[in-house]
Amino acid sequence: MQISYLLRIFVAELVLTHQSKYMEISEKHFGVILAGGVGLRLWPSSRKEKPKQFIDFFGTGRTQLQQAYDKLTQVIPKQNIFVSTQEDYSHYIKEQLPELPDDNVLAEPVARNTAPSVAWAAYRISHICPDAQVIIIPSDQAILGDDEFKKNVSTCFDFVAQKDCLVAMGVKPTRPEPGYGYIQTGEPAGPANIFSVQSFTEKPEREFAKVFVDSGEFLWNTGIFLSNIKNLVMSLRKILPVVFRLIDQEGVMVTKDEERAFVKENFSKFPNMSIDNGILERSSDVYVMKCCFGWADLGTWHSIYEAMQKNDGDNVVVDSEVMMEDCHDNIIKMPSGHLAVLHGLNGYIVAESGDVLLICKKGDSSALIRKYINEVRLKYGEEFV
Repeated sequence: MQISYLLRIFVAELVLTHQSKYMEISEKHFGVILAGGVGLRLWPSSRKEKPKQFIDFFGTGRTQLQQAYDKLTQVIPKQNIFVSTQEDYSHYIKEQLPELPDDNVLAEPVARNTAPSVAWAAYRISHICPDAQVIIIPSDQAILGDDEFKKNVSTCFDFVAQKDCLVAMGVKPTRPEPGYGYIQTGEPAGPANIFSVQSFTEKPEREFAKVFVDSGEFLWNTGIFLSNIKNLVMSLRKILPVVFRLIDQEGVMVTKDEERAFVKENFSKFPNMSIDNGILERSSDVYVMKCCFGWADLGTWHSIYEAMQKNDGDNVVVDSEVMMEDCHDNIIKMPSGHLAVLHGLNGYIVAESGDVLLICKKGDSSALIRKYINEVRLKYGEEFV
């Protein structure tokens, strides 16, 4: 009896493993990678000319853009993946993702945040597949656990295929991080680990973040969300009426050239609005999934420090050659071929790239870096930004 029971368990595990590794990829599944940000919160390693998503920041052999693409190819047909970026960065997309069709690069003439970017992608996808399901994913994060990611995405795709709603992907917080968004879970929605949303809070003060974490009711907002295309377009029409009013006036754009001409002429008229503030916080039918994959935001020095493994002195060294003595609680990023020798440094960012060296307190680094960038721009010009 015991052998039979163990055999059944073994066979069940084999079936689950097979299903997770060979999950069916549907032609109705589409993905959009958001890769148009300037990424100056990681200055000077991320520069306006070449932002962080196009850099092999951690020395893995793949840029952040390429890693986001690799994740999506596990759950999306390659021909159904789109990348949203700025025109100035479209050449990086072609260099780093040569297999991506040119028509799948949505290159914006001006930066208008993520809501207009998603609106363009949604318009395109709705004309390709009117009953599509879509996942939107930023390019500046780490996702750990391929099978868990595929399982969570598959569950969400099934959910939005049957229900007109948006599903944000959330993860359990591990610390009271003030730099992240928080989603308060409500009632269970049916499928495992999907809940209604009670509230969104973007970048709370640390004391509030601690209350959120201690309550057990809040998840970190990963910035990944899913919807069926019909609901996504409907939601975008509500928050971006000017965009779709202009499109409706033009009528149906039947060619890619007409579509691009419309974008080039009208994109500057679109509002500067994020998808989080625009759709997730204003729509009534929004849900959140408590995901089981590992996740970390890679948008700031502080978030990278918190996410990465630390040495004996609680220092984080990012793909750099460093000698340290009596140093604690620092994050160091040097160019290839450069050596940093540090003594007696506590709680600092040390980052060098090209013609800029930054040494500053690690505390509220985002505010400090914004201040330094503005001062550098005024005194020395754009070349150092």
